[in-house]
Amino acid sequence: MLTRRGFGRLMSAALAARVIVPGRLMGLAQAGVGDAGAEEAGPQFSVMMWALNKQGSFEENLERVAQAGYRHVELVGEFMRWSEADWTRILARMQALKITVDATSGIKAGFADPTAGEAAGGGAFVAELKGFIPTVQRLGCGQIILLSGKRFEGAAPGVQKAASIEALKRAADILSAAGVTGVIEPIDRLENPSIYLDGVTEAFEIVRAVGSPKVKVLYDLYHEQRGMGNLIEKLEKNIDQVGLIHVADVPGRHEPGTGEINFRNVYRKLAELHYRGVIAMEFYPTGDVVETLRKVREEAMHG
Repeated sequence: MLTRRGFGRLMSAALAARVIVPGRLMGLAQAGVGDAGAEEAGPQFSVMMWALNKQGSFEENLERVAQAGYRHVELVGEFMRWSEADWTRILARMQALKITVDATSGIKAGFADPTAGEAAGGGAFVAELKGFIPTVQRLGCGQIILLSGKRFEGAAPGVQKAASIEALKRAADILSAAGVTGVIEPIDRLENPSIYLDGVTEAFEIVRAVGSPKVKVLYDLYHEQRGMGNLIEKLEKNIDQVGLIHVADVPGRHEPGTGEINFRNVYRKLAELHYRGVIAMEFYPTGDVVETLRKVREEAMHG
């Protein structure tokens, strides 16, 4: 039987194993973070910045994230509003704080659009992805979060799934050439009633059909619990296709421990499965931002 102390040792050992996330070494080098290899050896935790918007400005929240002991952040296109002076200042501040961007969204076109042209090959999605790569590289970012787009009412069964596979196969070539990975994210339909991809089961089927190491699944525990549940069994069966994990409790999208998800069991399973990717915090803190972020990171590391 795995005791709490034994679990803590197991989680620490698993997360301390060498983590290889596509583009990470590039990002660390561009950010000027000392010994990139040394950073790779430690646990990888990140914070999705949009969830802190009500706590202050982007740069104020960067400071809070750094104070809480994180070395990575995730974005949702905030940089699209940055002036050139903003880019220079913010990247310099991130370098000083030794923070890099591990993932970002920012592509508006969905990959599941069967009307997007080029024989349902996702022409608009692929074109936008190609144009987005220079921005991702400027950020030093290793992963791009990709969304399916809307569900087409009346579409024949399987049409949008087939469109997704074809578009993502084309995307894989672009991602591979750029040295980054795309992670597809299902969104629960309580949050987005019109979304096509609403659960990880189909997401894993799509990724396996694409058959590229440059296309993985973003397993958002919050969305999956709201829409489908059965979190751990799906981790066990598909851990090889998980590229990123997002954390928030249900209901309310607050920190672990405020709702119904047993994060201790989830973290224990991730340790047993030797998950070596990023765990990103995407919740609204109910208490002091720095202390809450620090606490949940330590809980994820040690149980």
